[in-house]
Amino acid sequence: MYGAVRRYEGITDNAEAGRLVGESFVALLEHVPGFIGYYWIDGGNGVMASLSLFESQEGADKSVEIAHAWVAENAPTLFPNPPRVTEGPVVASATA
Repeated sequence: MYGAVRRYEGITDNAEAGRLVGESFVALLEHVPGFIGYYWIDGGNGVMASLSLFESQEGADKSVEIAHAWVAENAPTLFPNPPRVTEGPVVASATA
C-alpha cells in the first residue's frame, strides 16, 4: 500500500475548499487503479491536508498529478501555494 500526503498552506477559504474537493475532486481519484481511500483534513487557519491511499506507487503518483491539474483548473486562487507532498509505502497501519 502506498500513500500520498499533500499539505496546503495559505488556503483562502477552508469551507469552500472542502466543498469543492468533496464535490469534484474525490470522484477523480476513485477511478485511479488501485484506489483505497481518500481523506481531506481541515487544519484551520488556511491549512488543509489530504491523504490518498493506493495499492501501488503508480496510483499514488497519479493522484499527485491529478491533484496538481485539478487545483490549476478549478481553484488556483483558493490554493495560492503549491502543496508540500510526501509520498511512499505505508509501513504501519490500523483500522477499527
